[in-house]
Amino acid sequence: MQASGDTEEPPLPLALSRFQVSEEFGFLLPDPLTELPAPYGPWMDIAHELPQLIASHQLRSRVHQMPQLSSQHLRGREELHLAHLVLSFITMGYVWQEGEEGTVQVLPRNLAVPYWEVSQALGLPPILSHADFVLANWRRKDPNRNLDTIITLPGGESLQGFILVTLLVEKAAVPGIKAISRALGAILQGDEETLHRALEELAGAIEAMREALRQMHDHVDPEVFYSEIRIFLSGWKDNPAMPHGLIYEGVSPEPLAYSGGSAAQSSVLHAFDELLGICHRQDCAAFLHRMRDYMPPPHRAFVEEIRGAVSLKQHVLSSGDERLRAAFNRCVSALTDFRSYHISIVTKYIATAAAKARARRAQPCASAGPALGKPPSALEAKGTGGSHIFSFLKSIRDTTREGMISA
Repeated sequence: MQASGDTEEPPLPLALSRFQVSEEFGFLLPDPLTELPAPYGPWMDIAHELPQLIASHQLRSRVHQMPQLSSQHLRGREELHLAHLVLSFITMGYVWQEGEEGTVQVLPRNLAVPYWEVSQALGLPPILSHADFVLANWRRKDPNRNLDTIITLPGGESLQGFILVTLLVEKAAVPGIKAISRALGAILQGDEETLHRALEELAGAIEAMREALRQMHDHVDPEVFYSEIRIFLSGWKDNPAMPHGLIYEGVSPEPLAYSGGSAAQSSVLHAFDELLGICHRQDCAAFLHRMRDYMPPPHRAFVEEIRGAVSLKQHVLSSGDERLRAAFNRCVSALTDFRSYHISIVTKYIATAAAKARARRAQPCASAGPALGKPPSALEAKGTGGSHIFSFLKSIRDTTREGMISA
């Protein structure tokens, strides 16, 4: 890949650095910190022991003994992101330690107050989101560039696989993210050759994302995902297991409701939809727009900037250029195929796994993950973000396909 300094191209209208988007890592946080400053040792100690503390039912008592620390000694975006990651994982473990029938109504002050402060500083909600779980939760394990997670929860290798495969999908998207900027610049410059090249790069990136997603089958056990992992990604909005939300002690006397982690919180597909002019049906569009509140604000601003930019689809239509139309349709087709493949993954890891879990629950001596008395059932038909998962995913796949430009 040539360095951008080797060319004489005009400045791009959508410079990635303005939106904290990396040329190398896209929306991923480049080289996240793995340790907080010494005063925050009590947080890190608990975070590094989460699977064991949850399995032994000791996490809540450990949190109750934790000193209340101020967030004021955290410096810079990287420290804030690591603090948010750590407090998010501790919170999910605290809430779901006893499974969906043993939830709490109050997050204690010594956890809730600093978590709220860090969330406010980053512009993120005080719940585990895609921005924590994937974008800020990776490190290089060795010089061979093998990857590892920073913080984990119950689920062992399947949880690590789920996080890192999702990270590889984000990484595969990077050429497509850069192509967005080039495509919009090319439209403004009237440079059809550069626009065509950018669309081909975007289509290639979406195809590479699908290939990365295939690795889920190799690294994530469906039963472990459904019975152990999924509950810790669940939120307290649109969730029958926590219908009244959660009180953040010292923050609000009223319960607050937040959606759990969801692939819909990834900025990648939002950005591609906006560029390609994909229009989702009203209920699905409303859910997707709500998920933007769970993105880091600069990434949300990037998506909104694309939304307000010149229309790629109108440009391709008015150009009458058959090569541009074919390249545009290749992008839409690749995005449709990606969403179809995602539906097949969700079928395997949620629908089929839920059916097996129901069968196990019917057996008198059913057992599941070490911390959960039985597989969760509250979100059998919903995603962790709270959407009705199959009708939602099929709708956005179908409206993506409708974005093709006919000959």
